[in-house]
Amino acid sequence: MSEIAAILEALLAETGASRVTLRRGVDDGYAFPVTDEALAAGVASLRDERSVDLRAQPVAMEVQERGQVVQDDSRAAYDDPAYQRMLDVYGGLAAQIVTAVAKHGEVTAILSVHQLGSPRSWKEEPAACRRAAERIAALL
Repeated sequence: MSEIAAILEALLAETGASRVTLRRGVDDGYAFPVTDEALAAGVASLRDERSVDLRAQPVAMEVQERGQVVQDDSRAAYDDPAYQRMLDVYGGLAAQIVTAVAKHGEVTAILSVHQLGSPRSWKEEPAACRRAAERIAALL
């Protein structure tokens, strides 16, 4: 198991979430594809999902400005129709923490923790995501 995979698996276990993804770079013109992920039992992978244009998603724009976006109820976060469709495409995404992985002040990757099914209140998890993002940045 790679060091990045180990970080994602540990974050999945620590948060008790449904899915943890790492997105980086550009692949065939698709910005920030999922390159690494850790999945809870029965949760579908997003590795090959290319129907959602992340560049047009409000959460992707917000995380680049703020460094981290924490949503206890993702359905209520934005009215944007493309965003609402993304929640369904991603398997019923209900809550998420999205954290920028930055190197020299530039966002080089995006770390996401997804809770499927029902909203949840995040407490210590945002700090855990920031720590994981710092560890990943040191490896990239």
